[in-house]
Amino acid sequence: MRKILFITVLFFTLGSVAVKADNDKLITKEKLPAAAQKFVTNHFAALKISYVKEERDLFERNYEVVFTDGSKVEFLRNGDWKEIDCRYSEVPSVVVPDQIKKYVSENYPDAKILQIDRDRHDYEVKLSNRLELTFDRNYNIIDIDD
Repeated sequence: MRKILFITVLFFTLGSVAVKADNDKLITKEKLPAAAQKFVTNHFAALKISYVKEERDLFERNYEVVFTDGSKVEFLRNGDWKEIDCRYSEVPSVVVPDQIKKYVSENYPDAKILQIDRDRHDYEVKLSNRLELTFDRNYNIIDIDD
């Protein structure tokens, strides 16, 4: 009987932790990390912010800034950008690593970078010609999808 009671309490406890783990809330731009605030001000000053969201999971915290034109930027807890998605315009050139810009301009001179996503292992880039390029952390091309 004690085992059944213990297991029941354990499941309810884990269930309540799981519900609390996915805690998204709207915040103001001023509550973003300083690096994220500066990034938005420097690279997206001409765009109007639709909303800013703090996304909390069990072990991490991320931020998302969505603009009225549909563009969005996701930031890590420390304010570094994780993903930039400019649906109808080009990703600001200064945030794209030079090696990636060079590869795109040499191989796809008419294409624009509409989205860039980075993580520990690679960079993923979506172009206006619908190609998706993946680069390793040393900026070597490792995959091309159409």
